[in-house]
Amino acid sequence: ERCYINKVALLCLLVVGPVDGLIQHEDLEVVACSPANEMDMMALDGEHVWHADFIQGKGVVTMPHFLVHPDFPGFYERAEKREKFCKDNLKTLRLEMKDIPDPLDPPSSLLYPAHHAVLGEKNVLVCHVSGFCPAPVQVSWMKNGQEVTSGSSLTIPLPSRTSSFTQISRLDFIVQFGDVYSCSVDHQALRKPLTRTWEFQVEAPPGPGDGPAVLCAVGVMVGLLGAATGAFFMVKGISDWSDLIWIIINDNKHK
Repeated sequence: ERCYINKVALLCLLVVGPVDGLIQHEDLEVVACSPANEMDMMALDGEHVWHADFIQGKGVVTMPHFLVHPDFPGFYERAEKREKFCKDNLKTLRLEMKDIPDPLDPPSSLLYPAHHAVLGEKNVLVCHVSGFCPAPVQVSWMKNGQEVTSGSSLTIPLPSRTSSFTQISRLDFIVQFGDVYSCSVDHQALRKPLTRTWEFQVEAPPGPGDGPAVLCAVGVMVGLLGAATGAFFMVKGISDWSDLIWIIINDNKHK
């Protein structure tokens, strides 16, 4: 859960933006390992862009298909070497960090639909959880007071340069009038679960000449919607996050 930080030279820089100007970007590479699990991933500007799938034995590019992006040649082979190093030095890393106090920061959360909500149509509710440490959080969903047991997913904990983590849970649903959904987040820094609710409601009837009544979704809509619904990868093959050693390879700002 603690982060072992080692800043090194930039390994890969993706340039985004107009060619006639400079835009600042932040890149992040993370290696995490435990006796039973491993992770090697890359992020750019808070978006996950590549990770090693050690179950399938290959690297996975998670950037949108319509963007021009590198093929990351040799990155999976490098990830295998870094995981071996991480596991070979696991005991040493734990001894080095045993006297470092564990930070304990509670999460904050937002709940909103990924797309404009239209009555009777499929959509996705996004529960964006951030600012917590250590990882992970537990997320549960309710519909009209009943636990939802299918149709949801949860990303892995994505570390940030502020030493906190972000996780995103998504729930597939069909927009129906009267349905009330809630996302509850539990974490060791909370005295009780943090719960947000969302429901589909009808706006007040318009005045004469204003046209038909407008249906709208009542919930939290924020400017980071695009980032929060971006390419984060799902938990696959990792059963216990509490034993992971996190290694932040580089966390730099670039222009």
